[in-house]
Amino acid sequence: MNIRALAILAAIGATVIYGLNHTIAKGIMPNYVPAYALVVLRVIGAAILFWSISFFGPKEHVEKKDYARMLVCALLGMGFNMLVFFKGLSLSTPINSAVLITTTPIIVVFLSAILIKEKVLPKKIVGIAIGFLGALGLILFSSEIRQDAPNIPLGNFFILLNSIFYGAYLIGAKTLIEKYHPFTFMKWLFTLGIFICLPFGYQEIIDTEWTSLPFDAIWRIAFVVIGTTFCTYLFNIFALTQLKASTVSAFVYVQPLIGIIFALVTGQDKLTTIKIAAACLVFLGVYLASTKPRGHKNLDKPA
Repeated sequence: MNIRALAILAAIGATVIYGLNHTIAKGIMPNYVPAYALVVLRVIGAAILFWSISFFGPKEHVEKKDYARMLVCALLGMGFNMLVFFKGLSLSTPINSAVLITTTPIIVVFLSAILIKEKVLPKKIVGIAIGFLGALGLILFSSEIRQDAPNIPLGNFFILLNSIFYGAYLIGAKTLIEKYHPFTFMKWLFTLGIFICLPFGYQEIIDTEWTSLPFDAIWRIAFVVIGTTFCTYLFNIFALTQLKASTVSAFVYVQPLIGIIFALVTGQDKLTTIKIAAACLVFLGVYLASTKPRGHKNLDKPA
């Protein structure tokens, strides 16, 4: 097997893990571990793992002028983003999460136009509007009653907030990602994330009966920390060394399909007319907002 094929498998692997995460992480919350406690475990575990492998990367020091931007990126990407996502997932359902999380490309286009004055073509504006309409439909018209999903509309709103925070993080982190090695960047972001998330999850960590957790909850926690947080990032980095960024980003279309199918097969969620209609609108919006116009040269090169 050649290295390009391995890179494609790595990109697929990251997408599959992301897709499965909606159902697997939902199986922990809120019955076994509260949302904020799980977030704290995630950032601590990821910080330890990235510090461990950072010794295999170059020895870099963060310049003083980058401290502020690093902190903002940590707040958006390792703080607010994770806190609202896991809180939202604990209140909502796996399929809602899988659908709403794909609004991130739409958010990036929207925020790029506002924050860095990037030109937005009419087709992208239509895509943004359609995608937000689908997300709004899930938030306003989700009326399911589930014991493990106590407030689905509020949970959906939090998951949408996650996309907004993560989209802002991607824009803010661009210059840092280009300047520092990924191991350096991630070890410091997750370290800062511990201090950001700990005040929210400290009491939940104290109140959780860790010694009485069943194996089903333990392996799910391990999956979230090692798989969803650590492995996916390494897989994507490797994929980007051999594939164009546009090729890797195209896998965003596969993630919700995996998430929805897995949730249905495991019986953790079910499709409704609202979910189907909203998903169609979100997917169409992502497609319109993400595709390049005809005749536009793709300048993406392997990183």
